[in-house]
Amino acid sequence: MEFSSELIILAGVLLVAGALTGVLAGLFGVGGGALMVPVLFETFGFLGVDDAARMPLAVGTSLAVIIPTSLRSYRAHLTRGAVDTELLKRWAVAIVLGVLLGAVIARYASPVIMQLVFVVVAGVNAVKLISGTKRWDIASDLPTGWLLRLYGWVIGLLSSLMGIGGGQIANIIMTLHGRSIHQAVATSAGIGVLISIPGALGYVFAGWGRTDLPPDAIGFVSLLGVALFVPTTVLTANLGVQLAHSLSRRTLEMAFGIFLALVSLRFLVAILT
Repeated sequence: MEFSSELIILAGVLLVAGALTGVLAGLFGVGGGALMVPVLFETFGFLGVDDAARMPLAVGTSLAVIIPTSLRSYRAHLTRGAVDTELLKRWAVAIVLGVLLGAVIARYASPVIMQLVFVVVAGVNAVKLISGTKRWDIASDLPTGWLLRLYGWVIGLLSSLMGIGGGQIANIIMTLHGRSIHQAVATSAGIGVLISIPGALGYVFAGWGRTDLPPDAIGFVSLLGVALFVPTTVLTANLGVQLAHSLSRRTLEMAFGIFLALVSLRFLVAILT
């Protein structure tokens, strides 16, 4: 493919989106996949990638980009003492198993299924956060035993299908069980580490041997996409962390809720058009 002015503009857009992704990762405890996946999907379409491969390639590339972003965001939140490390240990195995299952399913899933997951997960959390009501609370704290492990499995599975770091789903579960939004955001950054590494590797193997992928791709991971997103997301993640800890609980809830509502609307439009 020729190096044209259109590709220069495209690269610029990706770099700006990467910077915004880094801020979102630190601010909301998410890896920014909700922003990256639609941007990468359109990018791969512009580059002529086959429709059957565009969505899983976007999801796999998003998970790969989330690796350094989540690591940086997690370390920053950890230094502030806001991460529930014990919960992360209890969830670790279940989350990884859910992620790997999601990678296997994604090889055969319709893009519409992935978009519907975005709409449902983001939409429910947006309504809860924006409303600010406590009537949504299920319990005063998280359960123990098999139910806690089931939560972890669901977080890993849905995040793997969506190409996100798990922040949206983990925030729903933790805030429904009496955890503060600040702790949910900080712990979600650690969950992003548990999801992104096995998730990216799973998508590499899921797309291995496909002939409808661009030459820069390793399985369902685009090296070009990773190269353009990683530097800016890593550089701006700490800015989001600083902003998160400067906001009040209600302000952070509203900001996160509005963000998720926009994500849900974007994919609902994509499904209906």
